[in-house]
Amino acid sequence: MESMRTGRWPVGLTAALSLCCGIASAQESKEGGTAMSLRLSSPAFADQRLIPKRYTCDGQEFSPPLAWSGRPQGTQSFALIVDDPDAPDPKAPKTTWVHWVLYNLPNTVSGLPEGMASPPPGARQGLNDWKRADYGGPCPPVGQHRYFHKLYALDTVLPDLRTPTKAQLEQAMRGHILAEARLIGLYQRSP
Repeated sequence: MESMRTGRWPVGLTAALSLCCGIASAQESKEGGTAMSLRLSSPAFADQRLIPKRYTCDGQEFSPPLAWSGRPQGTQSFALIVDDPDAPDPKAPKTTWVHWVLYNLPNTVSGLPEGMASPPPGARQGLNDWKRADYGGPCPPVGQHRYFHKLYALDTVLPDLRTPTKAQLEQAMRGHILAEARLIGLYQRSP
């Protein structure tokens, strides 16, 4: 099979693996080489599985523990965005609700602890859609929602953006993303 000889997988298979397994595909770096496969996981929940109540508005609303590996060569910092594209109703979504915005996570960091009280030294938090610079747990008004945890490996340490919105952070990251990994958690409130 050609992919086994070249070490490259067909685009369709790579996309399918990325979607099903929460693993970012290898991407072309700015220098034209292939980046390592950045992976994002949580010991609290698996990709496409339920987020435990303790990380939601129905529990303690702790931020979930996260871990990552496969840092691409040239990574200077990481950024994390957690959002819900199913708001307010997954059957008729109207907006993407932002739960957490973090940037300038040091390239030496490979995870975040449960219930993170403050970001690692040098890292900053942006505004979520509650207009707070911290983690806001899942609290869907109706139906089961998907919560995308998106980790970005960046080739730079971003300037101090103060407390940016998701859109402002995405704008600042443009042209600096070496790789991205996603972990999707699910949550539905009990009636």
